Formats: sequence, C-alpha cells, structure tokens
Amino acid sequence: MLDLLKDLWGFMRERKKFWLAPILLVLLLLGTLMILAQGSAVAPFIYTLF
Repeated sequence: MLDLLKDLWGFMRERKKFWLAPILLVLLLLGTLMILAQGSAVAPFIYTLF
C-alpha cells in the first residue's frame, strides 16, 4: 500500500498533476466513512448525503 502511494505521489509530482490530490483525498475519506459506518447507527445519516 505504501508503494502505491509513493508511486502515485511520484506520478503527480513528475507530471504536474497536483489537481488529482484533492480528488483522491475526497474519495479516500468517503470510502473510509462508508466502511466505518457500515454496521453502526450512523449508516442512515450517510444515505442522506447521497
């Protein structure tokens, strides 16, 4: 996993694609939120976001 992040950062730095960083961060946060709230009482509130 760490190698993937290093490769991704190297790609963004070399090709000057820093605009990808916020997109990837938001996707990572949404994925983490969905995984953590999968079996909790917070799940009904997440569905209102979408």
